[in-house]
Amino acid sequence: MDSSSILIDLLLNKYNADQKWTRKVIEQLSEEDIIWSPTPESNSIANLITHISGAARYWFEAAYFGAPLIEDRSNEFERGLHMSKEQALEISEKSYDCIIQVLEMMKADPKRLLEQPYLHYPTFNSARLNNHSTILEMLLHQFRHLPSHTGQIIYIAKMRKGSLVWD
Repeated sequence: MDSSSILIDLLLNKYNADQKWTRKVIEQLSEEDIIWSPTPESNSIANLITHISGAARYWFEAAYFGAPLIEDRSNEFERGLHMSKEQALEISEKSYDCIIQVLEMMKADPKRLLEQPYLHYPTFNSARLNNHSTILEMLLHQFRHLPSHTGQIIYIAKMRKGSLVWD
């Protein structure tokens, strides 16, 4: 097995685990828990799920599935953002499914990790990535970024529930 395949498998394991833990957490929460934030300046679980969705859409759905290249960070971090438990589950699942689907595409052809899917898009520079960034760079950036939000979701849920069931 070459290093590209090993890397893809590691990323797949991580995103599958994050998807599983996020689902398990949300299933234990009420709608009130999902929209609650620890302080007026803090994000709620709804904000974090919306942000994860925005990242998946911007970095993967646009390049590989034809979604519009739109970054709407003001909506992602809107105070008082409302979201039902069902919406939280659906948005979270769709976001992780998108990333996992792109990783499965890379696993089938690891040379695609070096593709530059945004070369023909309008010029942008976001989060140290730009039109010349490879899919590998995008995956590694998101690998650093998204798991921190999974941790925040778990932490906020523990603040609300005290303890969580992981079975």
